[in-house]
Parts: sequence; structure tokens; C-alpha cells
Amino acid sequence: MAGTRTTVVTGAASGIGAATARLLTARGERVIGVDLAGSDVVADLSTPEGRASMVDAVARLADGPIDAVVANAGSAAPAPLTVSINYFGAVATLEGLLPLMAGSNAPRAVVTSSMASFQPNDEQLVAAMLDGDEPAALARAQALVDAGEESAQLIYGSTKNALSRWMRTVAPTDDWAGAGIPINAVGPGVIETPMTAGYTSTEEGRAMLAQMVPMPLGGYGQPEEVAELIIWLASAANSKATGQVVFIDGGSDAVLRGPTAF
Repeated sequence: MAGTRTTVVTGAASGIGAATARLLTARGERVIGVDLAGSDVVADLSTPEGRASMVDAVARLADGPIDAVVANAGSAAPAPLTVSINYFGAVATLEGLLPLMAGSNAPRAVVTSSMASFQPNDEQLVAAMLDGDEPAALARAQALVDAGEESAQLIYGSTKNALSRWMRTVAPTDDWAGAGIPINAVGPGVIETPMTAGYTSTEEGRAMLAQMVPMPLGGYGQPEEVAELIIWLASAANSKATGQVVFIDGGSDAVLRGPTAF
């Protein structure tokens, strides 16, 4: 189909990624999905080998330019694995597929961050990620796990904080803005997906979420709501928004950070 865009979506087998892939396909767009199973490309983005194989497989399937990359794959587990997937997997996806976007007339990139990016995090872990030192980051994450449950809970927010900061750092550079490629992030609140089911399905979990992620506008979100925002950011219509974390969180950012947080 003439004019059809090709979009790579990681984490495409469930949750926000599946909703994004489904909506894009319904609109006549071409999607190359990436996940651990049940997708066009099966790859483990927690490992360097899996990341490299993903880039190779996507290049073969695309057989030409890629118009957009949605780096959505993620984990919420309080474990070192989350560091490898959420930060290093996402960065490797975007950097690895960047050359394939060069041939597009309107290349775009989107990462899935979280409102947890502005919640308490571990500065040492964030610094190791931003330094690109995966062994050091994994060691620090394991130290947080060993220190107990409260410390381990800092891992997820730390990965999203580092990912948002990386995105904002590269957005105005020659490789991205200079090449005509907007890159942005979405910052969901609590979205009803398999990843959050362990919390949203119990009274105790819902009470905890109400304290951590107050969402006065309509409660928990649905994957399709986030997907719609991702799709616009990844579309040719978005020609100027770049380096932005767009929170889609039912108002939790405004509640927790107040009117002076810009």
C-alpha cells in the first residue's frame, strides 16, 4: 500500500505494546512486533545477544527503511533483570535501529517511560545506567535487592528516570533532531495490563496504588489510551514535539508534584 508506514514495536505481545500494534494494523499500517514469544521477531532484549539478533531480524523483515520505533518492552519486577530490559534494552533498540530510520521521509521514535520516573530512585543506579555501564548497574540493582524489599522497589523508578533522561539528552543532538527524528516518551500512570495485575487485582494492592499513584481522572488507564498517544507521537503529524515526556497518568503528576513542576 503506497504511503504505508512501517513501525517496530517492542513488547508487542501484550499490554500497551499489543494495543499499539493492533491499532496501527487496523489503520492499515505495517507493524513489526518484537517480544519474547508470539511476535514477528522473537528476541530477549535483556541480553546483548538478544538485542543484536533483534536488530538483524528487523532489518531482514523490513527490507527497507523503518518509519518509527516504539521501544515499549519493559518489566516492573524489583530485580536486576528490569535494568537490563527497561534501560539497556530500550537504548540498544533505539540506537540499533536508528540507521534503518535514515531512509524514512518522516522517522519517529517513542519510548515508554512512567510516572514512576519522578518518584524516589537510587542515584547510584541511575548514574551507572546513564554511564552505559551495564555490569555496574546490575551489581547495584542486586545490592538493592539484597538490602530488602523497600530498596528493591527503587529499581523500576530508577530505570524509567534514567530512560527519560537519556531520551532528553539525545533528542536535540545531531543523530536525532539533526537527522530530523523526533524522539519522545510517554509516562503512563497505572494501566490495566498483565504487568500490573498483581496490584490492581487485590484490595491491598489497590490501596497501595492509590497512595503511590493517585489518578483522579477516571482511575486506572487502559492500554489503548496510551497507544493512541504513542501512535500520534510516532506519526508523520508530529513534526516538532521532541525530547518530551508526555504523562498520561490520570492526574498523578499534578497531584504529586503540584502546580510548579514543569
